[in-house]
Amino acid sequence: MFKKVLVVEDIDSINIGLTKTLGEAFDFDIDHAKFCDKASLKITKALLDKEPYDLLITDLSFKSNGQEGKIQSGEDLIREVRAKQPNLKTIIYSIEDRPFKLKEFITDLKVDGYVLKGRNSSREMVEAIKEVAAGTLYVSQDIMQSIHTSPTLEIDDFDLELLKELADGYSQQEISKHFQTRGITPASLSSIEKRINRLKDYFMARNTTHLVALAKDMGLM
Repeated sequence: MFKKVLVVEDIDSINIGLTKTLGEAFDFDIDHAKFCDKASLKITKALLDKEPYDLLITDLSFKSNGQEGKIQSGEDLIREVRAKQPNLKTIIYSIEDRPFKLKEFITDLKVDGYVLKGRNSSREMVEAIKEVAAGTLYVSQDIMQSIHTSPTLEIDDFDLELLKELADGYSQQEISKHFQTRGITPASLSSIEKRINRLKDYFMARNTTHLVALAKDMGLM
């Protein structure tokens, strides 16, 4: 079992509730940081003191503290600290529930656990920690079900060109004409509309503007 855990969370009420639940379930030391830069410094100092953390629990998004920090997200924090301490176990604790993002965290970040914030998530964290300590990947059941039921979509050159046209502010009618002029197929208005809707469904985008923003976040553009 873990001996020293760092929780990175900027909302006090969540911190207090999680600490209380974990304190009742485990006897490890729990430390806290409200921002990613502070968490990174704590992890570095613990390594220098030869008293490293063995588990990092972090949210993904943090409110600005009025200063421009170097590390802006929990995702970036995990990448940063893994470079210092590759064997550090990590659990993401977040409201992010888009299946494609979770796939990214598991395959690219190789996180050890993912707990979806909710009414009973503090208690679920207890189970997650036990599973991770045993060497098992833990993912909240609700989001795991979404992964299994969401279709896999291969992003091809057509999709990338379509997203670029949307990002440049062109309407579907204008994109159709551009594609026809350039010999890109399918170029019919109905085909473009269907493809955009398919992309929005897969990325769980509210509208085309949101779709473009998500595509940029993923590095597709």
